[in-house]
Amino acid sequence: MAMNLVKLPTGKTNLMLRVCKGHFATSHSHINYYIDVTMTKSRLSEARAVAAELVKEYTLNTIVDTILCLDGTEVIGACMASELTKAGYANMNAHQTIYVVTPEHTVGSQLLFRENTAPMIAGKHVLVVAASVTTGYTVESAVEAINYYGGIPVGIAAIFATQQECAGFPVTSIFDPNDLPDYESYDSHACPWCKAGQKIDALVNSFGYSSL
Repeated sequence: MAMNLVKLPTGKTNLMLRVCKGHFATSHSHINYYIDVTMTKSRLSEARAVAAELVKEYTLNTIVDTILCLDGTEVIGACMASELTKAGYANMNAHQTIYVVTPEHTVGSQLLFRENTAPMIAGKHVLVVAASVTTGYTVESAVEAINYYGGIPVGIAAIFATQQECAGFPVTSIFDPNDLPDYESYDSHACPWCKAGQKIDALVNSFGYSSL
């Protein structure tokens, strides 16, 4: 199917949510909204706007040495690092800089850091940034990996989130179910649309969608 994306404005410059309603399958669930964050992750003006909003939660009382970027959020992560190292914040950071890191995924979906990137996690205060937090599986894996490699998780930030807390940490997000009151997510085995015979419109993930 052709994606019929609708833009939901927020009243803030360069901040909007692009969505399409239907029956979509992710690797962990079936959802009735595809949330397209491609432009938000890739367009510098939007990434800066997202970063400026998300860092408000962390500028005053959270030490951040490393930003761990999931779902292709590296541009947002770099913008957040820039915001967090502006004058007045760097005093909280012993290194006066911030690493922006992307994990490697194994075949079993575990997160891996090689010997050249692991030191950017070990002993560091790590902020996790994701495109979305819905089921929470990916973010939970990230927190587990940070702990495994000797890092200190300090928070979770996302563009869209249906959870206020994940892996024991509050989730900061730009958008939540208040922006999509009829948003629904189900385990694939309990999907009411599948049981009703409604075909899946597309397979979706952080890279985009593939129509069926």
